[in-house]
Amino acid sequence: MFVGYARVSSTGQSLDIQNEALVNAGCEKVFAEKLSGRSMKDRIELANAIDFVREGDTLVVTRLDRLARSVGDLHRIIETLTEKKVAFRCLNQSGVDTDSSTGRLMLAILGAVASFENDIRLERQREGIEKAKLAGKYKGRKPTVDPDRVRELHDNGLGPAAIAREMGIGRASVYRALAA
Repeated sequence: MFVGYARVSSTGQSLDIQNEALVNAGCEKVFAEKLSGRSMKDRIELANAIDFVREGDTLVVTRLDRLARSVGDLHRIIETLTEKKVAFRCLNQSGVDTDSSTGRLMLAILGAVASFENDIRLERQREGIEKAKLAGKYKGRKPTVDPDRVRELHDNGLGPAAIAREMGIGRASVYRALAA
């Protein structure tokens, strides 16, 4: 049995193209979700798909990055499928499967490339944030603690726990405000 797995990163994106491709490839059941692929955490439909497949089945995705964004996650998923004697196939990256040694090699190489691309994207994002900070356009989150009020309460004899209760903030925030 071919079992499909489709994923998009946000709720505003559509799963239609992936679902259609998986059904056209012969998938009798498709698991789909709208969730970031950065880690396997909270990916309930992926867990359901892996739990659903049985020996002799094939898990199918349209693109490798729909399954995993890190080499570690990819290898864990493939290892789990292999232990269950379940094959894996990727539609848009032909030759990426677990049926042959060449397919497994391609899987490892493309997994490493996907992880590399993710690292590059995060690096560019960090660089953009730094540039925006230097230009004064990125200021971060607005402060939620008024340090002057914390100092005022402290000067009036209240301890950190009492100040935290009074202001509805964490005690660690009180200590940071007093240290600043």
